[in-house]
Amino acid sequence: PLDNIQKKSTPGDFALAKPSNTAEYVLSTIDQVVNWSRQGSIWPMTFGLACCAVEMMHMAAARYDQDRIGIVFRASPRQSDVMIVAGTLTNKMAPPLRKVYDQMPEPRWVISMGSCANGGGYYHYSYSVVRGCDRIVPVDIYVPGCPPTAEALMYGVLQLQKKMRRSRTTQLWYRK
Repeated sequence: PLDNIQKKSTPGDFALAKPSNTAEYVLSTIDQVVNWSRQGSIWPMTFGLACCAVEMMHMAAARYDQDRIGIVFRASPRQSDVMIVAGTLTNKMAPPLRKVYDQMPEPRWVISMGSCANGGGYYHYSYSVVRGCDRIVPVDIYVPGCPPTAEALMYGVLQLQKKMRRSRTTQLWYRK
């Protein structure tokens, strides 16, 4: 079923705007190629804090096979470009989360997985829980659920791939 979602793409599929001169054409083509390669090789770092991390493991198993769309889990923040925050973020874990996020190289993205990471969830009114990891790090994709299924996380990763396709770092640098 997930094979139908993942479309085989080429760098030419990601045209954003018509370039006005040769330099913009070259830079837009470079952006398309870089975005195509970046969205095909996502290396997430797991920040599993609670039960949502089990569903993250399910996505890595044979049934959903994250390797076929280029996802390889990394243990080091210096080798990863995506952080998946899964579970209840407490006040004590907030500074380490930010420290690990700051160690990731640019460009970096964050997926918030589960109700607890999105907004505190069941423990929203607890004194020791951060009411959403977006108060600590900027979040790109929210995956709802308690716990969200592996399909929901896979869909969130596919949405992140769409977001990666739309980024225009080289063109924006050129226009400055």
